[in-house]
Order: sequence, then structure tokens, then C-alpha cells
Amino acid sequence: MKTTKNTILITGGSAGIGLELAKLLTQNHNKVIITGRNQERLQQAAIQLPNVTTIASDVSKEADVNNLVNTLYTDFPDLNIVINNAGHALLYDITNPTANAFGKAADEMHTNYLSVIRLNEKLLPILKNQPEAAIVNVSSIVAFVPGALAGYSASKAALHSYTQSLRMALAETSAIKVFELMPPLVDTEFSRPIGGQNGISARAVAEAFVNALEKNEYEIRVGNTEQIYQLFRSSPEAALQAMNKSREQAQTHNS
Repeated sequence: MKTTKNTILITGGSAGIGLELAKLLTQNHNKVIITGRNQERLQQAAIQLPNVTTIASDVSKEADVNNLVNTLYTDFPDLNIVINNAGHALLYDITNPTANAFGKAADEMHTNYLSVIRLNEKLLPILKNQPEAAIVNVSSIVAFVPGALAGYSASKAALHSYTQSLRMALAETSAIKVFELMPPLVDTEFSRPIGGQNGISARAVAEAFVNALEKNEYEIRVGNTEQIYQLFRSSPEAALQAMNKSREQAQTHNS
């Protein structure tokens, strides 16, 4: 897959991994559009990324998605890469009857999984018109082994399964490539409640993505995601223990 002269949509592109992806991809001479729910953050991102188009849009809201899609079809008919990076995570006790685990998990599943399906479905026609195109779904190490964020882990596992199905289906009917970016713990504000300060940098994730995109490596397991994945293949129980031991150590370090 070419890594320059693309037109790229990045949802959740105003901070964290999405912002670093936007920085790196614009440096590589791509046309980049970023979305986000927070207008102030988008404005701050625009200052750092003068050649990037910003669109206020919430992937979980149907009206926002419809407006975004209309804008893309009208103003960016050459759109050929969609990076589904927007996500939502909540830390709560799934054993506590007063925690509203159902409502919170439903919110996470809607944003992290169902909203990705909706946006991809609406953008497939424009992607199919391009000589080379790609969909990138950003999941997580927890797609294989769950951690503290129960609902988030489940939503990313669902996204991983969907991504595999989408890749197979599009390979039979189109030239659209489907990638999955699987970061480990990353040092972002998003992951701070679970010890994100001990994670790798968002820039490292962005660099690993661009390198894998160029090589057509469809499952991009960044950092220790690869080690956890290999351990998971040999012993799911050992991988679960290792994953959650690391989490406990990170939380202890930050307490």
C-alpha cells in the first residue's frame, strides 16, 4: 500500500494516537482529514497541523456521521484510506450492581464496534472507486487478552473479529485492503486511568503503522502486543495472567 499522496480520514484525530498518525501522515505528503467530538481539541490540533482539515463529528451519533459522509463525498471524492481510531473506554467494577455495567458496556460497544461498522458501510462506495484503498480499524492488545476495562476489552475483541470478516469479504469483491492496528498500553490521556504513563509513545505506534502499511502487514501488533499474542497462542491462561500482572504493576506504580 502506498504511504504518500493518499487522502486519509482519521476519526478521533485530535489527540493521542490519532493526532500522531495525522502528524506523521501529513509529513509523508498525504491529505488528511481528522474528526473529533471536542471542538476545542480540534482547534488545538489544527494549530499543530496546518495542512489538515478538521471536522467536528461524533462517530456514535448518526446525524454527525451522515453529515461527515456527505462532506467527504462532496469535498474529498478521492478519499482512499479510512482510519477508524475514535474510541471510548470506561473504568468500572462489573461486579458492582450499582455501577451500571450494562449501560456503560453498551456505550463502549456502540462507539468502538457498531459505529465502525456504520461508517465503513457508508464509505465503501467511495473507497471502491479508488485504484488503491484501505480501511484501518484500531483495536488493542485487549482484543486477544482482556484487562481492567471489561466493556472496552469486549468491544475490541468484537472489532477484531469483524475486521477479519471484513478483510475476507472485501478481498473477494474489491481491491480494498483491511488493516488492524493493535497497540499495547500507550502513554496518552485516554489510558491514564490504567497506568498509561508506563506505556509506549503514541508516536511509536504511528511509526509502526506507516511501516506496516507500506509492507501490507494486515495485523499490526505493536510493541508487547506481539509478545502477548504469541503467549496467548500457546497458553491463553498464561497470557491472561501476564496481561493483568502488568496492569496491576502499572497501577501500583502510579498510586
